[in-house]
Amino acid sequence: MFTRRRFLVVFPAFAASAHAQSRWHLRKKKPVPPPAPLTVYIGTDTSKNVSKGIYQSHFDTTRGQLTPPVLAAATARPSFLAITPVGQGRRFLYAVNAINEPAATATTFAIDSKTGAIKQTGQVPSDGAGPAYISVDATGHSAFVANYFGSSVASYRIQQDGTLSMPVDRIDFKDHAKFGGLGPNSTRQDIPHPHCATISPDNRFLLVCDLGTDHITVFSIHPETGRLSDPHVFTNEHPGSGPRHVAFHPNGRWVYGINEIDSTLDHYLWTATRFADTPQGLLVNTNTPVKTIASDFPADKNTAAELAISSDGLFLYASNRGEDSLVVFSIGPKNGKLTFVQRISCGGKTPRHFTLDPTTQWLLCGNQDSASMTIFHRDAASGKLNGPTQTVPLDSPLYTLFV
Repeated sequence: MFTRRRFLVVFPAFAASAHAQSRWHLRKKKPVPPPAPLTVYIGTDTSKNVSKGIYQSHFDTTRGQLTPPVLAAATARPSFLAITPVGQGRRFLYAVNAINEPAATATTFAIDSKTGAIKQTGQVPSDGAGPAYISVDATGHSAFVANYFGSSVASYRIQQDGTLSMPVDRIDFKDHAKFGGLGPNSTRQDIPHPHCATISPDNRFLLVCDLGTDHITVFSIHPETGRLSDPHVFTNEHPGSGPRHVAFHPNGRWVYGINEIDSTLDHYLWTATRFADTPQGLLVNTNTPVKTIASDFPADKNTAAELAISSDGLFLYASNRGEDSLVVFSIGPKNGKLTFVQRISCGGKTPRHFTLDPTTQWLLCGNQDSASMTIFHRDAASGKLNGPTQTVPLDSPLYTLFV
């Protein structure tokens, strides 16, 4: 008859193995803590005298839940936000104050690393009316602003204290000899309207969509100084479309543009090269425009707004103001061709901006004219959206930024 002591003597290896497995089993059952909620900043339209500026919320990526937004900083009409890159020490938030006056501004906020609270530390002229976009280069040394009503782009150095310098360069898009003539839509294309200042993934170029001329202009940038090179202007080859924003595909070879006026998407081929020791970014339109609205929806009742590409490069998302929809397209892995997948209500009115969360499981949509944020679950395999799974009240959301 085996006693426990005799068993351990005769079968020591088995006993040790069983003991180790028991300990491993206990460790395996130890619960894994859920990821901490992400901080979210939301810029709002203050011109209605309801919202007051930038709001802060937290997003649970496990449950897809957004906490009620609270005012983080009062500031005039923060329509677009940007943030210094990770790894740059203390981080700063930048907002353009989109008022239609020459005295419009760009504002700097310091971020508390523990609470996410923000405090204004600087404000400089945007160098044009109606600033609509701000971007920060990957080194955290320069920033760029597109002024929609001011027909200009301004560049800045980011100073040691995180604030923006006075404008380093100001590019006047009313110089038609450089930037081309206006588009045929006399109502919407009355003057040049720079609508974005998008930095290429390699941090060497700035792409500016001009809604007023149907052109995309490419500048090479010097991150240390914020200086811009001479422009290279490319047409999207369908007049009256109104280019608004562009997004780079993860492969770095394709660029997609959304056109506000005629509600279409363009697919460009992108090449970065050098000529006479000067970097040059080249765009070639594949001439395969795709409508963002349904075929039976009146084109003059809609303006396309935002686009985003999933991190795996397989799906593109777009929003429509008027049709009030979110649209999903698959991206052909070999040729980049867009194929319609889904059209779904945004769950509100006027989806000016939306963003995918860092896990790409969720899409947050700001509905400017229905005072709400709507949350959608995203299926990674099909790209389709399901929802809204949550609707959060907030007046006039304009832009959403995850930290």
